Amino acid sequence: MASMLEYIKIILQKVSFDRRLFEKELRKAIRMLMPAEVKRLRNWCYENYGAMHLAVLNNCFPLPSTLG
Repeated sequence: MASMLEYIKIILQKVSFDRRLFEKELRKAIRMLMPAEVKRLRNWCYENYGAMHLAVLNNCFPLPSTLG
């Protein structure tokens, strides 16, 4: 049985042709996953869709605050 993270990756691959669908599914996924899984998803998304959906990824995965 595939993990939730693997299932989400499949969904994102299927909707990657449409920016709005991709963002909708990505936001839903981030709400569903545990923090460690979100980090893994973030890395995977930037590796696979950084060129195509960079603005969406930057909105969904804001940079951590540099303030201490």
